[in-house]
Amino acid sequence: MIITRELRVAAYAICVDDGRILLARWVGPSGERHWTLPGGGIEHAEDPVDAAIREVAEETGYTVAIEALLGMSTLHCRYPRGEGREADFHGLRIVYEGRITGGTLRHEVGGSTDRAAWVPLGEVAGLERAEVVDIGLELHRVRPRNGRVD
Repeated sequence: MIITRELRVAAYAICVDDGRILLARWVGPSGERHWTLPGGGIEHAEDPVDAAIREVAEETGYTVAIEALLGMSTLHCRYPRGEGREADFHGLRIVYEGRITGGTLRHEVGGSTDRAAWVPLGEVAGLERAEVVDIGLELHRVRPRNGRVD
């Protein structure tokens, strides 16, 4: 078994307005779908704030202003990467609070998401969703001084 280490640093924006949260629906390589915060991988030499702004625009059509750094979380797990290969994956997720300043809601075309929507906060628990949604909501609610929810 060949094990490769993978590090992915990503920036997300949690946008809450009028009792709703802005989400994008991620489509996995096998066609699985999960709702997630707008965001994604930081490109080489890209500032994390700029990455969050870019990702929100790509995935939802909105222009966003970053209001605050809410915190970070990490994910460590192993994934199969083909026959005889496995990834030792470490994800670092930077979560910002965002405020919509312009644009029009639309779905991403040709990207990693296929839908964007405002979802009432009371309906989030019933969605198939990525862990980062719950982490973002907890960071938004608690605003921990150390930037981490345990």
